[in-house]
Amino acid sequence: MRVTVVDDSIIVREGLNRLLLSEGHEVVGSLSRPEHVAAAVTAEQPDAVVLDIRMPPTFTDEGLQVASTLRTMMPSLAILVLSQYGIPEYAALLLKQGAAGTGYLLKDRILVPLQLSQALQRLVQGGTVIDPDVVGELMAAPSRLGAIALLTERELEVLKLMAEGLSDKGIAERLVVSVHTVGTHVRHIFQKLDLPAEAVGNRRVLAVLAYLDGCQ
Repeated sequence: MRVTVVDDSIIVREGLNRLLLSEGHEVVGSLSRPEHVAAAVTAEQPDAVVLDIRMPPTFTDEGLQVASTLRTMMPSLAILVLSQYGIPEYAALLLKQGAAGTGYLLKDRILVPLQLSQALQRLVQGGTVIDPDVVGELMAAPSRLGAIALLTERELEVLKLMAEGLSDKGIAERLVVSVHTVGTHVRHIFQKLDLPAEAVGNRRVLAVLAYLDGCQ
């Protein structure tokens, strides 16, 4: 996979580069400034971009702004935003700019072997990846989840794992149930969230967005 890395810290940037190379990827760009990203991505045409959420000049949400620009430029580009801290509001904003192929992970998460590669693979395939800690914060405030409150405890578990980017098979393995059972829970989630049947390809993303909306 061809990957562009964006982080103002040379230590983090080099660490990501080495990790990606060790896991068989090609680093086609390594940048420290957000204003250089659009031109570099246009020139190199990577499969994925990994970028820090806080960069110069304000060190607030530059990563979100870059992700929004890239999503407009290249709708199919895989974009993984890394953060030192899990902020549900940032995750919700990021996904609303274009959820398919978009991910939000804590930097500590990618230290787990192959975690970065697995996340990027999901994103390249059009999936969505949300850090489990961010999802956990949302789970801790069910009274704010609106329509999500209609879901059963098991359906909430399934939706939480959907938000982490797991497929039905992955959810089944995590919960030690059959894929058929997971499929039934997913259908019930779609029905309770009133997600239209004609949006078959996007309903998982829409369900995750409905879930994240509860944090605002």
